[in-house]
Amino acid sequence: MKIALDAMGGDKVPGEIIRGAVEGALTHGVEVVLVGPQALLEPELARYNHTLPGIAIAPASQAVAMDEPPLVALKKGDTSIQVGLELLRDGRVDGFVSAGHSGAVVAAALMVLGKLEGVDRPAIGTVFPLPTGPALLLDVGATPDCKPQNLLQFAYLGRHYLKQAYGIANPRVGLLSNGAEPAKGNSLVRRAHQLLAESDLNFIGNVEGQEVSRGRADVVVTDGFTGNIIMKVGEGVGEMLYDTIKQATGGWLHLQVAAGLLRPALEPFFKRLDYTEYGGGMLLGVKGNVIVAHGRSNAKAIASALGMAKRSAVGEQRGAWAAIPVPPKS
Repeated sequence: MKIALDAMGGDKVPGEIIRGAVEGALTHGVEVVLVGPQALLEPELARYNHTLPGIAIAPASQAVAMDEPPLVALKKGDTSIQVGLELLRDGRVDGFVSAGHSGAVVAAALMVLGKLEGVDRPAIGTVFPLPTGPALLLDVGATPDCKPQNLLQFAYLGRHYLKQAYGIANPRVGLLSNGAEPAKGNSLVRRAHQLLAESDLNFIGNVEGQEVSRGRADVVVTDGFTGNIIMKVGEGVGEMLYDTIKQATGGWLHLQVAAGLLRPALEPFFKRLDYTEYGGGMLLGVKGNVIVAHGRSNAKAIASALGMAKRSAVGEQRGAWAAIPVPPKS
């Protein structure tokens, strides 16, 4: 399996991205195609064992800055994002991963790959590995301003992804809201609730914020603005808890000993809070396997994103996205 990786996307390019590519190739057994300027990438890659299998370079002359408007980035043409997506479109790779400008990735994916039939707007979905099983939250940033029909489409996309990639036969779908009652929420949520209730989805109703991490639903749908905030708040809480425990035990030997004894029990907990464990989110609703990683991704996060791309590719036959049963517009 071959995955293209945007070597110029993110806050730690290209060194940390290349290190993540090497880790991902070894850990997940994938071939990685680094996309970026060859003259810059070759010396970085040369720091690693030349006998490493499955690391290649696809030349791209330009990068997209994190503060660059997406439409301006699209006009550049030969960027690492666009070249990587073209490799995917042409069937030369099985997936594309970028930790670069998420807006540019979404815009370029729509231009190069195109939308699935019946989908108005794409969604980025992040899978949280909860004790009860995977929980998919979408959208977490692709479409900040949504219509009720968009949320309905997101639910179908999420159901299909969990069925194909995780084998969940009939995922439970919940709608993020500020209360369980159907009348709760803003006008977007109330209208989306009605559409979801009338669909053939396994819709369980509204899901409140605290219920997302409890696994009440397998798929939780919301607009991209709200979903992105929820995701980042969750990451911040996880980092705060980890730092608090480190500070609390740092000056006391007996607490360090106790923390060491508890470490095997605590590690699974912190892994569930660590964004580097799941790497990023799937861009659902476009004709291809695209993973949007965090801009601050380190090597571990990049390797995890490559693993996610592999899982998505294994769960989906090429071209099968077009068969997603998205209902017609009402």
